[in-house]
Amino acid sequence: MSAQPHQPHPPYADPYRVEPADGAQTLAELRAALALIDPAELVAFNAKLDASRFGVDQGQVITEARHLVALRTRPEVAAAVADSLAGRTETRPAADLFAYLEDQGAA
Repeated sequence: MSAQPHQPHPPYADPYRVEPADGAQTLAELRAALALIDPAELVAFNAKLDASRFGVDQGQVITEARHLVALRTRPEVAAAVADSLAGRTETRPAADLFAYLEDQGAA
């Protein structure tokens, strides 16, 4: 099997979430994606994974790495950052974000 990262087919169902079928599906794919982003990210991931406890911390370490890959590689994230830096976005109160997240959790 190839160690190349899995490439999901955009558009994503919810661009604010990383679904289980999005992105890397194996540790080899996740490591390959991290290495493409920055070799230091791969080193940090491996260190965190090595230090994690079975069944307790490993899922969290993997989830955080998958989120990092999504944030660094999704085109809609890059566009949002560029728009924000260029002043083309409207700011919203943090309360709106928390309300959105609570609604998503209730669904």
